[in-house]
Amino acid sequence: MTGPAVRFSVIVPAVNEEKLIERMLRQFTPAIVDRYGVEIIVSDGGSTDRTLAIAAAHAHRVVLNEPYIKQTISMGRNAGAQAARGDIFIFLNADTLLQDPDAFFRRIDEELPAKDVVALTSSVLVYPEEERRIDRWYHGFYNWFFYMMNQVGMGMGRGECHVIRRETFEALHGYASRIAAGEDYDMFRRLESQGRIKFLRDVVVFESPRRYRRYGYAYVTASWFLNFLSVFFLRRSILSEWKPIR
Repeated sequence: MTGPAVRFSVIVPAVNEEKLIERMLRQFTPAIVDRYGVEIIVSDGGSTDRTLAIAAAHAHRVVLNEPYIKQTISMGRNAGAQAARGDIFIFLNADTLLQDPDAFFRRIDEELPAKDVVALTSSVLVYPEEERRIDRWYHGFYNWFFYMMNQVGMGMGRGECHVIRRETFEALHGYASRIAAGEDYDMFRRLESQGRIKFLRDVVVFESPRRYRRYGYAYVTASWFLNFLSVFFLRRSILSEWKPIR
């Protein structure tokens, strides 16, 4: 890439995300890339649609699932991290949109110089154009709850946005590849041993509401909670896979 040296590696695991990934990748404009030293890495888990072609057109690097094995999202993130050159890893999902990309990187620059801070996470809402009242209530509560957990030293962050120092990520040997669901909680639980995690309430990322529309909030919440308990007590997930919604 041209411009400044790579500082931020944005790592996006994806499988058959042709509907949403182009919009996601286009938010990292040439101006943002050059201003902050950003590289975009798409870690593909074996897409059979147009995901690879779209990623090749917009990402700096595409990591292929060359063993052709069924990946967990942890495996996809770890594969992307192995190809990354930046000192700060930013893990986003293929449907994640930043409310304000410039402010997003600026806030990371403000927070990570503190030597005791090893990771950041943010508020999550659904796409504004698809938001319903229940979405606003539900995610408003979850954002407050995750913020409070981090305030009392119990690191928690949703999978839509994890910002982790490279050296910390490597010290922890990345995400637990065997955990199919709840890997975000497992990672943040281990990050606690390395330093402080900050939940940036003023930084917002948006996600597609597709899973909530398909299964409903009651089912999704129950799945999250059961996997949280399983990871907390057994270091494994109850679900063998987190089924994709396309």
